[in-house]
Amino acid sequence: MESAGTRASPRARMPRIVGLAWMAITLVAGAWGYAIGGSSDGYWERRASILLEEESAMIGGDLVFEEKERLVNQMLMKAKHKEIDDAFIHKATFLPSQSFLLVSDKIRESPVFKIIEQMPKGAVLHTHDTAIGSSDYLFSNVTFRPNLYMCDLNGQLWFQFFDKPDRKDCNWQLLSELRKKDTNNLIDQRISRQLTMVTEQPEKTYPDSTIAWTKFIDIFRLITPMLTYRPVYEDYFYHGLLDLYNDNVFYIELRSTLPTLYELDGTKYGPIEVALIYKKVTERFMQDYPHFLGMKLIYAPIRSMETAQFNESLKVALELKRTMPNFFAGFDLVGFEEQGPPLINFADQIRTLDDGIFRFFHAGETDWYGTNTDENLVDALMLNTKRIGHGYAILKHPELLKYARNKKVAIEISPISNQVLVLVKDLRNHPASVLFAENYPVIISNDDPGLWGSRGLSYDFYEAFVGMMSRNADLRALKQLAMNSILYSAMSDKEKNRAMEIWKNRWDEFIEKMNDDVLCKYSRL
Repeated sequence: MESAGTRASPRARMPRIVGLAWMAITLVAGAWGYAIGGSSDGYWERRASILLEEESAMIGGDLVFEEKERLVNQMLMKAKHKEIDDAFIHKATFLPSQSFLLVSDKIRESPVFKIIEQMPKGAVLHTHDTAIGSSDYLFSNVTFRPNLYMCDLNGQLWFQFFDKPDRKDCNWQLLSELRKKDTNNLIDQRISRQLTMVTEQPEKTYPDSTIAWTKFIDIFRLITPMLTYRPVYEDYFYHGLLDLYNDNVFYIELRSTLPTLYELDGTKYGPIEVALIYKKVTERFMQDYPHFLGMKLIYAPIRSMETAQFNESLKVALELKRTMPNFFAGFDLVGFEEQGPPLINFADQIRTLDDGIFRFFHAGETDWYGTNTDENLVDALMLNTKRIGHGYAILKHPELLKYARNKKVAIEISPISNQVLVLVKDLRNHPASVLFAENYPVIISNDDPGLWGSRGLSYDFYEAFVGMMSRNADLRALKQLAMNSILYSAMSDKEKNRAMEIWKNRWDEFIEKMNDDVLCKYSRL
């Protein structure tokens, strides 16, 4: 797979122009030091060498610029440097230091973001079923469909599609009729607020991760009965794929709890049938958009379950592997790690799984150290996870980090998710900055974009590139991230080779288009 990007030894890896520039700086600085301080002791040479080695060691630092990439990089870095340097003077303007809930509109106006939007980003490997689509689609499309009923029970809204509601647990009323009576539009305002975590005062609304997670789970409670109506479920998933496709993503690995779906006539669909529905919708999407490469499913039941339920989940995983081996990617557990049982509770059962069923465990999504929660990282690695979801706490475990690197276990980083769920306020302080600095195999993913007003993958790429990487990390870092999403996917080697070839062609088209845009701009001056 190394053919996708040219690599060389650390010194040779750096572009010739950068090497020459450093040499010039070193000679001038050395001469200046000698002139003012007598004999040179090599201070300036060693200083320049350290910086050069750091830059070549960071993510993308071992890639050599290919033809025409330099001009695109100059444009990208001019925009990035301006954004960072302006904020260095006016610190309150730095977007990654502020809650995404407040600055998403400003990010869209960033010249860096606009370049990233056009870039082929490869794959999304960590995204969840009932949050893949936008909250706008949920509100403007799903809540205006026929047969949607609403009830208000002790101040909490509930939604469900019925032919005619026969449940007596609540006073179910047809939402379309309620809207006709609501001349002040109060119902829609209330629904909109409850469909998303967006708020004008995120620090006050979500002072800690437990409160943020409570709201997070409340949204899932609210939307799941709506989304699990089979026609809506299919449409919502298709819409989520379209959001990603329009953002230049061509493959996904979706984590799903495989919830029970229903029809108005009472028909219900179990987990295997739901997986087949995903497969059918994906195939339809690929027919409509032939450049989309497809999807694989990671079955991810909620971790808060008893032993008997867990054993049933393992049976589902085995059946998925048996019936659709090319579509089924593997197994995970989801939910709030700090309040759910740790992986060690399930270790013996998981160890009985066939090695052919890959694991992709959430682990270390916490800011605690030395607790059962961050020790999930130990069990995830010992249980042969192929990737670690979030892995926020792994920097506190140097032995685990070395073990994971040796085993080529990628870490799925979701910057906006970590910020909104109050693990890190300022993305400059995100632990993954160290992973980027050391070129650890990381993947950028979007987790649950629909819950915080995001969509696609470009927002998370932007936050990582501007907020978490070095000011000097350049186009090659973005290129490496895109390649990582293919290299560390659950695709077979044959599928990876095909995906890398297709991605490389799209990358070349992107570079060509950006060069044409630059030339066109200067020709008008």
